[in-house]
Amino acid sequence: MSNTEIAKKVIDAIGGVENVSSVAHCATRLRVMVKDEAKVDKNAVENIEKVQGAFFNSGQYQIIFGTGTVNKIYDEVVALGLPTSSKDEMKAEAAKQGNWFQRAIRTFGDVFVPIIPVIVATGLFMGVRGLLNALGVTLPDDVMTYTQILTDTAFIILPGLVVWSTFRVFGGNPAVGIVLGMMLVSGSLPNAWAVASGGEVTAMKFFGFIPVVGLQGSVLPAFIIGVLGAKFEKSLRKVVPDVLDLLVTPFVTLFVMSILGLFVIGPVFHVVETYILFATKAILNLPFGFGGLVIGGVHQVIVVSGVHHIFNLLEVQLLANDHANPFNAIITAAMTAQGAATVAVGVKTKNPKLKALSFSAALSAFLGITEPAIFGVNLRYRKPFFLSLIGGAIGGGLASLLGLAGTGNGITIIPGTLLYIGNGQLLQYILMVAVSFALGFALTYMFGFEDEQDEWQDQMTDVLSKATIPSVALRVALDKENDETEKLVEEETTGTLPASLQDETIISPIVGQAVALSKVDDPVFSSGAMGQGIAVKPSEGVVYAPADAEVTIAFATGHAFGLKTANGAEILIHVGIDTVSMNGDGFEKKVAQGDKVKAGDVLGTFDSAKIAAAGLDDTTMVIVTNTADYASVTPVATGAVAKGDAIIEVKA
Repeated sequence: MSNTEIAKKVIDAIGGVENVSSVAHCATRLRVMVKDEAKVDKNAVENIEKVQGAFFNSGQYQIIFGTGTVNKIYDEVVALGLPTSSKDEMKAEAAKQGNWFQRAIRTFGDVFVPIIPVIVATGLFMGVRGLLNALGVTLPDDVMTYTQILTDTAFIILPGLVVWSTFRVFGGNPAVGIVLGMMLVSGSLPNAWAVASGGEVTAMKFFGFIPVVGLQGSVLPAFIIGVLGAKFEKSLRKVVPDVLDLLVTPFVTLFVMSILGLFVIGPVFHVVETYILFATKAILNLPFGFGGLVIGGVHQVIVVSGVHHIFNLLEVQLLANDHANPFNAIITAAMTAQGAATVAVGVKTKNPKLKALSFSAALSAFLGITEPAIFGVNLRYRKPFFLSLIGGAIGGGLASLLGLAGTGNGITIIPGTLLYIGNGQLLQYILMVAVSFALGFALTYMFGFEDEQDEWQDQMTDVLSKATIPSVALRVALDKENDETEKLVEEETTGTLPASLQDETIISPIVGQAVALSKVDDPVFSSGAMGQGIAVKPSEGVVYAPADAEVTIAFATGHAFGLKTANGAEILIHVGIDTVSMNGDGFEKKVAQGDKVKAGDVLGTFDSAKIAAAGLDDTTMVIVTNTADYASVTPVATGAVAKGDAIIEVKA
């Protein structure tokens, strides 16, 4: 099927030209703003040749074609009449998606997701200390003091982290935000926990009648202060002359917002926060595990709706107050059942493409990211998704009955075991996970999925007869025998044999901190659908060549590059998540398609501050897109990576 024919099928499946507001693309996906989601035939889209998956995200219908292919399909759909979009138009349109509640919850997620890693680390420190205590290890006083520093600091300065992150999301100066947040927990104020304990420490009386304490562990007051503070700072910048901005704006912002925070917002919203926490605990403590049953049953539905980040606020509040998080175990049950349902589909289907997708999505789910399982497999066949909710509900009820509560949040299932090692609940946690998995798998295998009589074999014959190289997702689904057959057909019809691959070490194109690909907040990359690799959180804005290579793709927007190395590896470097929406603002490419580069040559530059100001993540993915051609593709970097450091090893 030609690209023009594929483009026509895409347009028909999304409801025609008249149902499209605008279309754009990034390195891997066609991004379509549709007017009426109900007119999109999602099954038809996913069955179009070369489509590797499709889902709605950030108000866009994103159709995955893979590097190189997406450029050609984009050109074709534009030629057929789909309107293109500018960065501002795309962002404005996406901002209108969903109701006010959904937009508010997405904002909660934007604020709290960057804070989760330190809460996770704190929870792990608690687990290690608890494990040592359980083993009867007596720690010296100085070592015990050190462990308290590890476990208490994040919660003591939590308001500072929340105000910092809120300023960042709402466009204020994050440095002003963190100073304002730290003012709320200043050592000069009475400690909130000491006052609450009823001891000798009491609240200060300002002006003789306003009780004031520090806001240690508070979340909601800090969030409100951050929102108002960022908006106030931005409004000041509009009226303060540029020559005075550096002196006047931070001074007035800190002065006004510290008064409002300590004397008005803090006291009022601390009371509101107390009632929210009381209601949350009341639901979690419903008799017979009913609270866990309900939350475990609806959690993945909430994930589909996109408002699941509300749990971040509640989990952080519970941890700050009790150092225990019952939500974690309940959510783990729901996610385990979802992944188990995907495994059942993979075991039962005879379609190699669906089998490969199912097992890949299930692995992602067991590492804590269920979106690939939900959107790629279970919702597509409907019954697996809804039957997994039953497994999640029963598992969640069991978690409540067992009194499971993690020492942190942000990690679940396999990594989540670390939150239960030190609190004496590891065996109960494993039991809950096993029950949730068994239910999700058994229900789906017996009642939730009947293998479709797909025409994949005919499609494979057609592909081979035309001697074309299939897409990345199709190659992942091929077994070794089909792969060898394809190479033989290509040799027969073209007279050339594909170049043999060689072992290779790929060096880092980015200076920063290595991040596991599974931790990336984008299901297309984190699930491995585009191939295996690694991510890097940049500390400088330069993209270097990771090997001697030819530039096969150099986006005009400068946010992504495709390269083919001299040894045969096909590498995608994608700077940031959804950064295509910036339309090149803050990016500058230094190479063009067809250029030959040496390892360490500069491919382009980018401005992380502008990416952050756009509300986006600058985490950069380095993917070996022809992973299926190798025996192994292994990330080897951890921690800080510098220019020239090895990050991926590929073995032919």
